[in-house]
Amino acid sequence: MPAKNNTPIDHTYAHLQPQALDVERAVIGALLIDKDAYSVVCEMLYPDSFYEPRNKAIYAAIQELAMNERPVDVLTVTDQLARSGKLEEAGGPAFIAEISSRVATSANIDYHARIVAQKFLARQLIQFASDVETKAFDETIDVDELMQHAEGALFELSQKNMKKDYTQIDPVIKNALDVLNNAAQNKGGLTGVPTGYHKLDEITSGWQASDLVIIAGRPAMGKTSFALSMAKNIAADYQQPMAFFSLEMSNVQLVNRLISNVCEIQGSKILNGQMQPDEWDRLDKRINSLMGAPLYVDDTPGLSVFELRTKARRLVREKGVKIIMIDYLQLMNANGMRFSSRQEEVSTISRSLKGLAKELNIPILALSQLNRGVESREGLEGKRPQLSDLRESGAIEQDADMVLFVHRPEYYHIYQDESGRDLHGMAQIIIAKHRKGATGDVLLNFRGEFTRFENPEDGRLGNSKPQSIGGEILGSKINGESHNDMPAGDFGPFPPDDIIPPMPGDGPVPF
Repeated sequence: MPAKNNTPIDHTYAHLQPQALDVERAVIGALLIDKDAYSVVCEMLYPDSFYEPRNKAIYAAIQELAMNERPVDVLTVTDQLARSGKLEEAGGPAFIAEISSRVATSANIDYHARIVAQKFLARQLIQFASDVETKAFDETIDVDELMQHAEGALFELSQKNMKKDYTQIDPVIKNALDVLNNAAQNKGGLTGVPTGYHKLDEITSGWQASDLVIIAGRPAMGKTSFALSMAKNIAADYQQPMAFFSLEMSNVQLVNRLISNVCEIQGSKILNGQMQPDEWDRLDKRINSLMGAPLYVDDTPGLSVFELRTKARRLVREKGVKIIMIDYLQLMNANGMRFSSRQEEVSTISRSLKGLAKELNIPILALSQLNRGVESREGLEGKRPQLSDLRESGAIEQDADMVLFVHRPEYYHIYQDESGRDLHGMAQIIIAKHRKGATGDVLLNFRGEFTRFENPEDGRLGNSKPQSIGGEILGSKINGESHNDMPAGDFGPFPPDDIIPPMPGDGPVPF
């Protein structure tokens, strides 16, 4: 007979699932003796939060009773389990009575419930890591797809377990007063990131923290040009750190368009280098305004919302980024999650962008396509974009704090508005939805040869002032020449939007 081994067993590597059975029973017992206890833990615990099957079955019965607004005690829970055929699974009436008798008070239920929730989260993380490890050994699974799946699953797990507690109103009032005082000290009344467009800033007070702003338009309206013009204003003129995620163009194409915008040189000359001496001189002088600007460009093709979240957090933490632009929303994906339709996926992307804006407390501007409804309508008002024209998902309109349309009437050969104002060379920025303020239209000059949007009153190359009647801008002159007769659709050598194929880039590039 072999000698008995008295060496103590080392449980360190036993790989027991994280659990706290005594605490679970304390929570169940407190729920059975206190009718108000469920309201304390209902947002924290689910049936699956309990490790022991009997406790899981009892909590499910308690949850069912509470949802139907029925009292919770030993008798009602036993009856509910009996009617659902799970009384024996829950240990029978004797086990339920025993649990309730072991607890004298529910005073510590909140603390105990948090322990149960933490153990459940630990088990979920173990399952997640095991799933990723198993798939990583499978050579038939693409590693990039596995990364997307893992990131999506971890994001979904974090969202389910992220709870934000309520806040007493005093600190919130203090924060609101601080914002108000800062706005009062600012002559422009800006409380957010300035756009560089005066009329737009008057309505919005700048792009506001935690807001999701959708900038939409049909192809050839100049959405990317408008976004890049704002990016130049924000990063170069106001020195506000910002990130630009381009899913449509490479970072070199973006920079070329910025150079054309800032230096006022036609894009074809930037591409072929055939510039006049004065243009080379202008390039040398003005390119310095872009050098060192806190603008970070990422041209990752097929960017997922989970990759965006990871990169955005790092940019905010390491570079102090104050605003993010995305060009454009419909080119994003939500890899790692399954959807029954593209509309459902776009809804998830839209909801995630709004959640990211709140989490980082910065504005996120996302460009979006419109459907073909505009093309089928007639007349001045018919060609005007509507919220119902947003492409692929009504959730975009629902999630957005603000929706803007970029609209150039002259593209549709409409050269005057209803008031008789000249619309040659003009673009309407239509604020169709604004949760925090007024809606309305802002008129800007659009200079297609430089893919640039301007304040009508700027007159950057000349000294002539824009004509106005009653404060409404009618047009502008540059170097003494009218630019209100630009042919519809004349964007110069750069295609306006949505028709430049994406090219692989080199990752985030500061410039």
